[in-house]
Amino acid sequence: MTPYSLAAVAWQESWDRQQEAYMPDREHRFAAMLDAVDAVCDDGPPRLLDLAGGTGSISARALRRFPDAEVTLVDLDPALLALARGSLGDRVAIRTADLNTPDWRDGLPHRGYDAVLTATALHWLAADRLTVLYAELRELLRPGGILVNADHMPDDTLPGLGKRLLDRARDRRAARYAAGAALTWAQWWDQAATDPDLAPLVARRREIYPTGHSPEWNPPVSWHLSALTAAGFTEVGTVWRGGTDAAVVGVR
Repeated sequence: MTPYSLAAVAWQESWDRQQEAYMPDREHRFAAMLDAVDAVCDDGPPRLLDLAGGTGSISARALRRFPDAEVTLVDLDPALLALARGSLGDRVAIRTADLNTPDWRDGLPHRGYDAVLTATALHWLAADRLTVLYAELRELLRPGGILVNADHMPDDTLPGLGKRLLDRARDRRAARYAAGAALTWAQWWDQAATDPDLAPLVARRREIYPTGHSPEWNPPVSWHLSALTAAGFTEVGTVWRGGTDAAVVGVR
């Protein structure tokens, strides 16, 4: 993939469509995350870390909102990182790092980020690792900087309604798949494996994640707020909720 390759841009669009089948309100959560960035950045372009950023969906939207932003994207997946490089070019500093290792921060070009943004990614981490990661991320922020994590975070005070919301979302998604309106996760990866440029990267990805990923772990939003408080953030709360998903924020 070369900078600004048409193929990478098309694959990025395909990724967005596949993700939207899971999260119809995906753009709403991104907008809420960037609203929070705007609220804490009054003195020039923001310095942002797109954590576990994959193809660069957050980075691309951040640059549209803040054209002069300094953006760093971190991920481990070689196929998704190739798409990020090809669609974002040199507008974003892209680093390969494994968030499960304590030295993942060593290759970052900056410290003192205004915001760390991550979406639909950290549920792959075990509870003890995510707890430590929250503290590591706090250290990367400037005073007053924010961490925003958007993911599946049920409201533990609404267990019955939450289950019904999930069931309805599953049924809508199944109908879209049946009608061919969107690719499933597995179908997207199967299709990527047929692309001559992506195929070797998909094969390498399968070596990194031989079972796909670790089992998903989706604690309620209250767990995240408690973990952020324990990590030393001075303010914690929820800046967005859509059904059983939410975006939590911690302010250093």
